[in-house]
Amino acid sequence: MAANKIENGKKFYENHPLKSNLTLIAADIYDIKPGDIAALDLIIMRDTIEHIPNQELFLGNMKKYLKPEGKVFFAFPPWRMPFGGHQQICSSKFLSNMPYIHLLPPRAFRSILKMFGESDDTISTLIEIRATRISIRRFHKILENNKLSIIGQDYYLINPNYEIKFKLKVRKLPTILNIPYIRDFFTTTCYCMVGV
Repeated sequence: MAANKIENGKKFYENHPLKSNLTLIAADIYDIKPGDIAALDLIIMRDTIEHIPNQELFLGNMKKYLKPEGKVFFAFPPWRMPFGGHQQICSSKFLSNMPYIHLLPPRAFRSILKMFGESDDTISTLIEIRATRISIRRFHKILENNKLSIIGQDYYLINPNYEIKFKLKVRKLPTILNIPYIRDFFTTTCYCMVGV
């Protein structure tokens, strides 16, 4: 658990007028019982779901933490998008800027990472991300299986985060590319509001 993030969070909200409403927890979600925290109106999962093992179990358990009318906001990069493998964390400038390289067969991907001198930690992280990858279609199927309903959803060709990071203008996915499976290759982020 990233307990140091809790300390950073406390410092960040130190002077916030509503800091008394804030509870920060660093724990495995499966170890938290519904009674340990108050039922929530909203859960925000930004660039998180693609890192969680056993997403089916996780989303199935999420209802326990929400109020009856509670909602969950998801933002995630589909696995097949140009940098869905998070290869931008590579120390090699070439690999960090190489789109779609994460879609190579696992052995080939690992070999290329080693060949370019990536550390064992980076390789391990990238292989773990491969194991927890998620597509838009699989995300929808998990929601459906857990009787979670989509309230609203947007696909972005240019991720809203890229406006701050790279000074790129935000662009939604053009309708012509919004075809199941195909859209995963072009959607840099999926925003989805879900209700229980």
